[in-house]
Amino acid sequence: MNRRVAIVTDSTACLPAALTDELGITVAQIQVRIGDQLDDESRIPVSTMVNAMRGELSVTTVPPDPGAFYWAYADAGAAGAEAVVSIHVSSRLSGTVDTACNAAKQVRVPVHVVDTGTCGMSLGYAVLAAAEAAARGGDARKVIGAAMHSFRRGTELIYVDTLEYLKRGGRISPAVAMLGTALSMKPLLTMTDGQITPLDKVLGTERALKRMVEIATKKAGEERVDVAVEHFAAEDRAHDLMRRLRKKIPGARKYMVTQVSSAIGAHVGPGALGVSISPY
Repeated sequence: MNRRVAIVTDSTACLPAALTDELGITVAQIQVRIGDQLDDESRIPVSTMVNAMRGELSVTTVPPDPGAFYWAYADAGAAGAEAVVSIHVSSRLSGTVDTACNAAKQVRVPVHVVDTGTCGMSLGYAVLAAAEAAARGGDARKVIGAAMHSFRRGTELIYVDTLEYLKRGGRISPAVAMLGTALSMKPLLTMTDGQITPLDKVLGTERALKRMVEIATKKAGEERVDVAVEHFAAEDRAHDLMRRLRKKIPGARKYMVTQVSSAIGAHVGPGALGVSISPY
């Protein structure tokens, strides 16, 4: 797709491959290590990830291979792009931004690396906003502005089905995890200053999902928004959550249900859900 500005992102944006292909967005794959095996997350079935995590195998994530960014940028320049806007997961969650910046120094085409300070479809909708601006013929400044308008005003809510995987990642203590499990406490999380932070704790799954809908509805307010639900091995629950959100936020422009990036799933665990509210 010929345009003045090429768009690059990473796989934590959670955008379906068919959509990124249609819009000409290049996606650099976060890498996942299971035991001693390392591969791009797109090559690892979700079922493999879930079985590994439930089997207590070591599951960790690594930023995209530097060559993935180098060739994405070089290919964009060779195709005639005047600039590249590379939009990524928070630098406080991943080394992806640093990897992208290092690759940008090695190519001739100007590359603008954007640290969104978020992840999931809050990042995804920012990438879509940038792609739409680029498709309208916008220059790099307008494309970056469109992305920033989206992610700076967006909200990412995260429901975790079990505290076990947060405990494994060192984000909570074993004592807190044990107490939460005993009391059936379900944590709700959000993104603050580029990090995943606690938002609320609710007793039981049903109450947690109701609370998630309440918060999302309040965040949407009267604004024009796009809504997304992401899930990790919880498709039925994700569609149920989206049905609830449609009733409470009936005027949204876009509604999307998508599988969360395995790189995110590795930290939040099977059954996790995300809700993104992105003003446009």
